[in-house]
Amino acid sequence: FFTCLVILFACEVAAGIWGFVNKDQIAKDVKQFYDQAFQQALMADSESSNAKAVAKTFHETLNCCGPDTAVSVITPLWREDLCPKKELPDLCVSLLQSSSCHKKIDELFSGKLYLIGIAAIVVAVIMIFEMILSMVLCCGIRNSSVY
Repeated sequence: FFTCLVILFACEVAAGIWGFVNKDQIAKDVKQFYDQAFQQALMADSESSNAKAVAKTFHETLNCCGPDTAVSVITPLWREDLCPKKELPDLCVSLLQSSSCHKKIDELFSGKLYLIGIAAIVVAVIMIFEMILSMVLCCGIRNSSVY
């Protein structure tokens, strides 16, 4: 069990380092994934479309609408079901100050990177405690006269 935990810990550290080094590529891939989901959501007719659910999740989480500024201004008027609902005064303000989801994704990966790092450190500390406790358990079982 300890060996499995060490292997998982090493994989998590390697994935974290790789993600930090390639954060620009990851942001580009997320934007590309969003673009594909948004295009499919615009063309989807059914309400239960997976692409529509993905696009709405991006929009509600990041408080944005559309991949670029021109589309983000037009889409709330054209497709109300894709963008977060706004009140009438908020709609006028959001049309003037609308931000694209590409910009929000970039902000997420550059501005909120420290939150991802904190979460990774917390997981690493928990994994280290798990490894210590599993080794204590292993030594306890080995020194026990019952087994």
